[in-house]
Amino acid sequence: MTYIAPIKDMLFVLEELADIAKTSTLPGLEDATLETAHAVLEEAAKFTSEIVAPLNFEGDKNPSAWQDGNVITTPGFREAFHQFAAGGWQGIVHPTEFGGQGLSKLIATPCTEMQNAANMSFALCSFLTDGAIEALLTAGSTELKERYLPKLISGEWTGTMNLTEPQAGSDLSLVSSRAVPGDDGTYAVFGTKIFITYGEHDMASNIVHLVLARTPDAPAGVKGISLFVVPKFLVNEDGSLGGRNDVRCLSIEHKLGIKASPTAVLQFGDNGGAVGYLVGEENRGLEYMFIMMNAARFAVGLQGIGVSDAAYQKAVTYAKERVQSRPVDGSSRQPVAIIHHPDVRRMLTTMRALTEGARALAYVAAAHLDYAHYAADSATRDSHRALYEFLVPIVKGWSTEMSLEVTSLSVQVHGGMGFIEETGAAQFYRDARILPIYEGTTAIQANDLVGRKTLRDGGATARVILEAVAKTLAELESIDAGEAGNACRAMHGRLKDGLKALTDAVHFVLDTNRHDPNAVAAGGVLYLKLAGVVLTGWQMARALVVAVRKRTGAPDFYGAKIATAHFFADYILPQAPALAASILSAKDGEASLALAEDDF
Repeated sequence: MTYIAPIKDMLFVLEELADIAKTSTLPGLEDATLETAHAVLEEAAKFTSEIVAPLNFEGDKNPSAWQDGNVITTPGFREAFHQFAAGGWQGIVHPTEFGGQGLSKLIATPCTEMQNAANMSFALCSFLTDGAIEALLTAGSTELKERYLPKLISGEWTGTMNLTEPQAGSDLSLVSSRAVPGDDGTYAVFGTKIFITYGEHDMASNIVHLVLARTPDAPAGVKGISLFVVPKFLVNEDGSLGGRNDVRCLSIEHKLGIKASPTAVLQFGDNGGAVGYLVGEENRGLEYMFIMMNAARFAVGLQGIGVSDAAYQKAVTYAKERVQSRPVDGSSRQPVAIIHHPDVRRMLTTMRALTEGARALAYVAAAHLDYAHYAADSATRDSHRALYEFLVPIVKGWSTEMSLEVTSLSVQVHGGMGFIEETGAAQFYRDARILPIYEGTTAIQANDLVGRKTLRDGGATARVILEAVAKTLAELESIDAGEAGNACRAMHGRLKDGLKALTDAVHFVLDTNRHDPNAVAAGGVLYLKLAGVVLTGWQMARALVVAVRKRTGAPDFYGAKIATAHFFADYILPQAPALAASILSAKDGEASLALAEDDF
């Protein structure tokens, strides 16, 4: 597959929607300018298109393999990962004091999208390492930071998250792995962990496992979970590698997609206990792990955006090459490329509009995180953190659900050839299917959006966002649209309806949860999808305003922006009132709970 990073659109979003000129004025981000972003994105595009993307199809045909506790990755992965590390890509957003580049989350975000568009299986290794780095930066002792962070940030070592166990899926209160304290300050860790991405591989010299486990006197439930660093190889005082720790890979999973990414079953403590080091304080492990999980959830959203863009590019290429049928308008007596046919054009534009909207929302969220980390005053940091955290379940949940539609449409554009593995279209569909599942299912994201993000602050953050949408509506109403008048009127009308729908849903959640939480929970995923439709539509509206004002400067680029936003208004935003109607219907009796359990 040939993947071409959409640098022009990425830079448009960075400049016009996420306002990189403003984030680069934050203390510590003075070098994270648009000019820097342009240079970084150019290099990232070159690396992902030339080195990473060519390995994607190969990884699907020739996935990672397990033998006697060892995992051999797809041919080419190891060499590509060494190039990835040598290029400094693992450390792009991490602190310079530990060897990172210290750039903004806003600049790192399109780089992450590119990696996942090029090869999701390959990108997963660095994705998990980023989470481990974030957890250690937040809660690790000085000693742990100095011992592990430089090697993780350089890409010499990689990291994992070890949450899930055979009896404990998303319910981490059931975690039973044990950590027994020793006399030397270390812990002996025992237990089995499943679904551990890159839990074993041959691409780095060490793997740093972050493991949830219980100490002997820990309270029951989630309040008794602690977090431990358990390296594959022990690390000597001088930083060199010592002997093999008591952790081994029992097997790797055989999966529907992302086949080149080894998903391991890990066993800790078969020979006396794996040596572990406590991260932070005992019984606060879930709190620390949520740092990794939030970073991971945002990254999974980017995976959805990346695989959608890759699937879109493949579908466009095929639609321009595949000749079949005469056009319905009689404009040609000969068969034409299928991109001329209205329904194919509808599918391609749907794919493009959904992907661009999700990209814009994710990049805007990344900018909020930069403010949350770097703003000079605490009030600004707090307000932007609230906005970022509100958007994370939407970026994760909506973008991944969206990717299923987009990758399915890519197969549909290919027709029967899309169902044939050799064309490569099906791989994107299969790879994308995990995205609404891992790092918290869509329902878990919806529960988060309802409980922690809407109810906890009484809807305050939701109202800030709704007010911002209203401001964009006012801009659309006042702009001199000229030839784009139809697009602006359509967007204004549909976004206005969408704003009302989302406002009604927010009020429903706030008013109903106390006396009928089942009704709210039953509509939770619909609430998340409604927020996804409206807020990505909001970003498309903002892009439309910019495109109308600047269209004479680059008529082809901005003309396409206007047309894509118009399509979004006419074909995607009308879903919002329907979703709200389904949510609000719970007032009159929740249909989804009407069937008794025995009726199924």
